Amino acid sequence: QVQLVESGGGLVQAGGSLRLSCAASGIIFSYYAMGWYRQAPGKQRELVAGIASGGRTNYADSVQGQFSISRDNAKNTVYLQMNSLKPEDTAVYHCVADPRESLVDGTRTPKYWGQGTQVTVSS
Repeated sequence: QVQLVESGGGLVQAGGSLRLSCAASGIIFSYYAMGWYRQAPGKQRELVAGIASGGRTNYADSVQGQFSISRDNAKNTVYLQMNSLKPEDTAVYHCVADPRESLVDGTRTPKYWGQGTQVTVSS
């Protein structure tokens, strides 16, 4: 059974930082592409960042230079470091996993999804 468990969300003031973590189980983590999607109220969900098994990364234009994705294969965990947060970054952030590298570029819907963690940025 695949489980993706996110943590690290919360309420932060604009300009602040948060680091999201996602602990994966039930998959051979090092073989999987991992990523983060977000969905804000009334908006379509969007790929925020993806990281391939080999380490290649991709970011949404809106977070380029602001967010950083990384992975620790020894801990089966993927991270999203979010800096200089803005109110428009407010959303539920979902960890995703897929054995296909298409996850990284957002060209296919990922196979596995976590429940999500709320990030709220106040102005």
